[in-house]
Amino acid sequence: MRRAVCPGSFDPIHNGHLEVIARAAGLFDEVIVAVSTNYAKKYRFGLEERMEMARETLASLRGIIVEPMGEGLLAEYCRQRGVSAIVKGLRSSSDFDYELPMATMNRQLSGVETVFLPAEAHYVHLSSTLIKEVSVLGGDVADFVPKSVLRRLLSGEPPAEHGRRG
Repeated sequence: MRRAVCPGSFDPIHNGHLEVIARAAGLFDEVIVAVSTNYAKKYRFGLEERMEMARETLASLRGIIVEPMGEGLLAEYCRQRGVSAIVKGLRSSSDFDYELPMATMNRQLSGVETVFLPAEAHYVHLSSTLIKEVSVLGGDVADFVPKSVLRRLLSGEPPAEHGRRG
C-alpha cells in the first residue's frame, strides 16, 4: 500500500489545502491528513475542531484519514505510520525555499520522500492566516473555504488559546 501524509495545522483548512489533498488521494492508496499543533502559535480553532472541519470536508474522498500528528518529528511520525511520502503544496518559490531543507532532512532522518504539488493558479494567494484576517475584518471568504469552515468563521467564537484548546 502506498501511504502518504499531508501535514499541517489547517487553521482553518481551505480550498487550496483541499485541492492538494484531493490530488494526493489520486496518487496514493491512503492519505493521512496529519493535523499538527505548534504550541508557540495562537490558533483560531482548537485541534479537535480543526480535525472535525477536515473530516467533514474530506468525507467524500476515498482513502483519507484525518488524525492528530502529535508531538515530535514529522520524520518519526512517518516511520511509525509506514508513510512513504510527504505531500506538500507549493504556492510560490518562497514556499519551495522554505520546504526544501525540511524535505531533505526528513529524507535523511527516515528515508521518506517529499512530493511537491504546485497549487492551482486560482489558489496561490490562499493562506489560512490571510483567510482569518479577511474574515475578522468583515471580508467575504466564502469562495475560499468549505461551508463547514465558513460557518465556524462567522460564528464569532473567540480564538483558541496558544494551540491548547481541544
